[in-house]
Amino acid sequence: MISGIGNIGALQLKPVTEGAEGATALFQGIVSPQATENVGTSFAEALSHAASKTVNTLQNAEQVSIKALSGDADTRQVVDAVMSAQQALQTAVAIRDKVVSAYLEVSRMGI
Repeated sequence: MISGIGNIGALQLKPVTEGAEGATALFQGIVSPQATENVGTSFAEALSHAASKTVNTLQNAEQVSIKALSGDADTRQVVDAVMSAQQALQTAVAIRDKVVSAYLEVSRMGI
């Protein structure tokens, strides 16, 4: 399913001169000075990047949980990883809901 995200389309995000770090924070994770370089990426690339980060976060939480079962990680690490995965998954679901809602709204428009 995630590999199909690349086929969404090639809508271009317009560069923003002020507040670009905040605009790309969702897709970049941590705001950095290099964040302004990626403002012109396509919508499909941005969604693909966000989905990849979500999957990586979920996999990390799973790995930390497995380490905890073998005694190599403490409870705090597990809780932090699982909470981060939960937040990433909730964000991904919210983005999916907005995309579906926008699609349905566009499909109801008259031609």
